[in-house]
Amino acid sequence: MRAHEAGALHGDIGNRGPAWLRTPADVNALMPQLWPRNTVRGADGALVVAGLGVRDLAAEFGTPVYVLDEDDLRSRCRDFRAAFPTEDVYYAGKAFLCRAVVRMIAEEGMFLDVCSGGELAVALAGGMPPERIGFHGNNKSEAELRRALDAGVGRIIVDSFAEIDRLTALARERGVRPRVLIRVTVGVEAHTHEFIATAHEDQKFGFSLAGGAAIAAALRILDEDALELRGLHSHIGSQIFDTSGFEVSARRVLALQAQIRDARGVELPELDLGGGFGIAYTTQDDPSAPHDLAKRLRKIVDSECAAERLAVPQLSIEPGRAIVGPAVFTLYQVGTVKDVDGIRTYVSVDGGMSDNIRTALYDASYSATLASRASTAEPMLARVVGKHCESGDIVVKDEFLPADVQPGDLVAVPGTGAYCRSMASNYNHVPRPPVVAVRDGRARLIVRRETEADLLALDVG
Repeated sequence: MRAHEAGALHGDIGNRGPAWLRTPADVNALMPQLWPRNTVRGADGALVVAGLGVRDLAAEFGTPVYVLDEDDLRSRCRDFRAAFPTEDVYYAGKAFLCRAVVRMIAEEGMFLDVCSGGELAVALAGGMPPERIGFHGNNKSEAELRRALDAGVGRIIVDSFAEIDRLTALARERGVRPRVLIRVTVGVEAHTHEFIATAHEDQKFGFSLAGGAAIAAALRILDEDALELRGLHSHIGSQIFDTSGFEVSARRVLALQAQIRDARGVELPELDLGGGFGIAYTTQDDPSAPHDLAKRLRKIVDSECAAERLAVPQLSIEPGRAIVGPAVFTLYQVGTVKDVDGIRTYVSVDGGMSDNIRTALYDASYSATLASRASTAEPMLARVVGKHCESGDIVVKDEFLPADVQPGDLVAVPGTGAYCRSMASNYNHVPRPPVVAVRDGRARLIVRRETEADLLALDVG
């Protein structure tokens, strides 16, 4: 069973029905771990975030709309910086990136990880100093690498022998010696969805440790000397709650570090353990606080370095979801409420899989609440669905909402800051929603809503 919002069930509902929620107040309750830190219910029962009511936000910006609590995002950056004061904390831009967010994380002292030429362009346009940018990606083009070199990015995480050759040629052509890390596939089976587990052997990322590709890549870079090999990189997946996977990964990567030392007499000065730290989408999820993560990761690295007789390298991590995920909720308007033979009620909203593909793609669980008012109606089992011509167009699989939910109501879904806007599409030619940042009772548009004119501008006929 999966529970949230004072007991609402997710996933396998079984034989338990609305009696699990004892009072309508349970349905109105906001669980703090699910929502941006400045979100409450106002005196009239409607959600208020950073001093702004959601009805006013909907009236000004329309729905659906991603609402970002700027102070929440900034405070999570500060939490990670305080927990990792001597380490390098890279915000994983793939979670969500725009120029305003680049400025926010830069002002909070973060580094930035990008994984495409487009993300690099946004990072530079947002004013991130290039030396604080790391460039990931399993198939970087020559043009992308050339732009990274010309910009002077701080490090490039190499992912294949072809990329080593490509980058070596470009570096020699330009007379530069870029800093690189080697992405190592460590063979860890992370306890997460298959599509977001990235360290097992049978997948596209990195150099295999077990097959010998990782040590071969390190020796090639060291021997050719066109690139400055700074360290090793490992990323085991996303939405991870258990640090045991990081322990296994660190042990294997540092054993490789010792192999490199023994083969060439070089101790690499950096180690990146990646990110993937989980957040709470429901109250079943129990994420670790940054200071707990820091304590455990340091203990793991210190222990393994001692075992291998290595100096402790400069550690870096890459939180993305853990920073932006909880800082955002998506606000929708209800268009249709449909009871299906007493099985459940379908609550259709004006967005769907085009603004949040994660439920369909990863079987992800989300919560939802009636946002425009409180209700004294009894709870009902509902499925929040979108407007797309697809039966898999589900936003929230199972949620208890008030039985009097009706067209025109606003529904909010928390935890949508990571990957929802980044993976948004124009399926059914639906324009993508805007992103609005709220702070101290003021709202500002940081990514505008797409229009039909935008869609037609790309259609050259």
